[in-house]
Amino acid sequence: MNVQNLKEVFGYISQIMTENRDYLVELDSRNGDGDLGISMSSGYQAVKEYLQTAEETDLGKVLMKCSSVFNESAPSSLGTITAFGMMGMAKTLKKKTECTLEELAEAMEAGIQMIMDKAKSKPGEKTILDALYPAVEALKAHANEDAKTAFAAAAKAAAEGSESTKQMRSVHGRAAYYGDKSIGMIDGGSVVGKLLFEGISNYCQR
Repeated sequence: MNVQNLKEVFGYISQIMTENRDYLVELDSRNGDGDLGISMSSGYQAVKEYLQTAEETDLGKVLMKCSSVFNESAPSSLGTITAFGMMGMAKTLKKKTECTLEELAEAMEAGIQMIMDKAKSKPGEKTILDALYPAVEALKAHANEDAKTAFAAAAKAAAEGSESTKQMRSVHGRAAYYGDKSIGMIDGGSVVGKLLFEGISNYCQR
């Protein structure tokens, strides 16, 4: 992967977030602020627009700027969390103009670790991590294969992880106030994680 690939990938991610904007708003309205679809659509659109004019070739520097752009354009808790993930990836890919699938998986793993450290959260707590964590584990397991196969497996794992949040009780954010009533509802953040990997997989399948 290089910066050109990154530009194209974020185009696909932005598109799928925009297509699912209203669905994410609906999910978030059940036990949140109802702005999830708006913030995610705006955030990824802003990153896509930044990348269209970016001339930097250092993956680390570009992703660090992406995290800043996203955080400014998606003023929400998940916006901040997503920015943390990009920062973790940026630090791992610093001074690299291209990376292998294995290195990309390692960078994504570092991004997840930063989210867990900063947000004081872990998989199993009905958050975006329930989609991201299994997706990256699947990506690591298939890192020696082609990107098409690896990201298809990651997207499948993310979708299954997101679906599993229906059986979980919310422990973070406004949703936590609903306690046991949150059981049975899919977590909106996990759907964002699912869509993120679905967008990358769509790019690889093209």
